[in-house]
Amino acid sequence: QDHCQSTFQIVLNTPGTHQVDTVFLARDGSRIEIEGNATAIFRDGQAIYTQCIFRDVTEKRRMERELARAQKLESIGVFAGGLAHDFNNLLTAILGNISLSRAMLPPGADVDERLLQVEKAALRARGLTRQLLTFAKGGDPVKKVTQLNELIRDAVEFPLQGSDTRCRFTLPERLWPAEVDRDQFGRVVQNLAINGSEAMPRGGDLQVTAENTVIEPNNTLGLTPGPYILIRIRDQGEGIAIEDQKRIFDPYFTTKPEGTGLGLAVAYAIMKKHGGLITVESTPGQGAEFSLYLPAAPEQEENGVTPDAGKAPGPGPGRVLIMDDEEMVREVTAAMVRRLGYDYETAASGEEALEKYRQAMDSDRPFDLVLLDLTVPGGMSGQQTLEKMRSMDPGVRAIACSGYTQDPVMARFEDYGFSGVVPKPFEMNELSETLKRVLAGGTTD
Repeated sequence: QDHCQSTFQIVLNTPGTHQVDTVFLARDGSRIEIEGNATAIFRDGQAIYTQCIFRDVTEKRRMERELARAQKLESIGVFAGGLAHDFNNLLTAILGNISLSRAMLPPGADVDERLLQVEKAALRARGLTRQLLTFAKGGDPVKKVTQLNELIRDAVEFPLQGSDTRCRFTLPERLWPAEVDRDQFGRVVQNLAINGSEAMPRGGDLQVTAENTVIEPNNTLGLTPGPYILIRIRDQGEGIAIEDQKRIFDPYFTTKPEGTGLGLAVAYAIMKKHGGLITVESTPGQGAEFSLYLPAAPEQEENGVTPDAGKAPGPGPGRVLIMDDEEMVREVTAAMVRRLGYDYETAASGEEALEKYRQAMDSDRPFDLVLLDLTVPGGMSGQQTLEKMRSMDPGVRAIACSGYTQDPVMARFEDYGFSGVVPKPFEMNELSETLKRVLAGGTTD
């Protein structure tokens, strides 16, 4: 407002045409950005009237800002893709060696608890790389059937450590499993926990509840009827204004001075990609409650729940070809495969993998399965390698492996000829389950 007044004071005191770029404040409190020109007509040295031509550029400027944000996000996406690839290769070596170490320990060893804590920290680091990718690029979820209780607790407690927020959980033991991308769904819960804590700067209770529910036909939520898990996260903050509740899931809408307006928009997109929904209810002055509706997994799929990584998985005979351009990844993967009872060979490139696969076909010891890294900077990718292998052997069975989970192959591997996927970084039990399922003739996701 002060800027607007000073602009027109200059116009009224100085002959000539002046470019105007300012903001008007409407009666309803909204800000209107304008640009144009203004000329004061003088007589006897006094301004007697002005001629003004203004344009409302509020929407234009908003779109320009959104375009600039989108371009920044695209740049972040390029950076994040390279970061995730390199960092997840390092984490694969860390997690793989932890898995091997835990499997070699005698039952009840004291050091196992320490290794378990290191393993959890490494998995959280994996989540950070995937958070960069989700914010920058989006991407289809890589889902696994999961029991949610521990996932919910970790996602809430981890970011609130050291805060004045008290977490109150009501999580039933027999909560139905759900098919989720653990990192993406964990991020949704984590963002809601952080928002709830920030809404209570002087501390308070954050209520986290979960229950099994059935959504009936013709429901007002627009959800497909069936069994769901309903998770509620409620804070004791000042609540959300009624007019803001209508826009709270819009991209770039935020009430925080330093906010990006992406957190809840990303949460909404992730829930939609999981076939679910996020809603909010709030009365100003009485806190806010976010509800997550997540489709429950069919009962027969519960065996797909990831077991404890520390338990040594059962061996599975077979011959595996491992292709990865990173030596440390090849070595730890080979060590895990050997520990699981498989015969194996390794290749540092797609070309080497093709040559070894061809030689094995000509011998009496062909490979039963190939594990192919999708991202090989400057070289033949896993997808290209598989295409050439299929020309040699239409029955080849392959597992895609990548630290860049936004690669479309990771979410729709069957469309690209793969029989399964193992996102980097992976633990030994994850690798074991995938190898056994693919060799048994099934697929794994």
